[in-house]
Amino acid sequence: MIARCNAARVLALVFGMIGIGALLADSASAHCDTLNGPVVMDAKAALEKGDVTPTLRWVTKENEPEIRAAFKKTLAVRSKDAEARELADMYFFETLVRIHRAGEGAPYTGLKAAPVEPIIAASDKALETGSADDLTKALTGHVAAGVRERFEKAAAAKKHANDSVEAGREYVEAYVQYTHYVEGVDEVAAGAGAIHDEQTPAAPKEGGHAH
Repeated sequence: MIARCNAARVLALVFGMIGIGALLADSASAHCDTLNGPVVMDAKAALEKGDVTPTLRWVTKENEPEIRAAFKKTLAVRSKDAEARELADMYFFETLVRIHRAGEGAPYTGLKAAPVEPIIAASDKALETGSADDLTKALTGHVAAGVRERFEKAAAAKKHANDSVEAGREYVEAYVQYTHYVEGVDEVAAGAGAIHDEQTPAAPKEGGHAH
């Protein structure tokens, strides 16, 4: 399940490059650090059942004792009254998410009330339905649109590239954006096969380096 958030990071990186979603900076955090994300959802289910098991998949074996201890403390406190229950539950949610993020080598910046990004919701739906067809169609369609947009701009600028120095510069700018976009999509797609390791290709910055 830790790898699941790494996969989410790759998907959101792709969609960030193609204009889907504005949460590119730390998309995995935006998924796993939300109150309605899968980590907290499993924590809520565990507390309701009084069984810590559903939460253990989100942490490494080495961190399991800490989660078990936090869960035990939470159950003891939350039985007192409604206010204690709310505070105890939040303590457990934050502990679980913090340790989960640490296991990914990522910082914990607190729980967020933000909704899950559309692309991550789509990736979760694919797992629920057992089919990635709709997800891959959406990804393919948006990537194709992104390539086509930059290609057409570069192709149009190329026709006038020799008209003047300024026109040549406009072509170079469009060319760099076009090629960097294609390169970035290719790098992220190639990296998707290795999402189990803790490195994810960085999103390309248009015009970020010279050819």
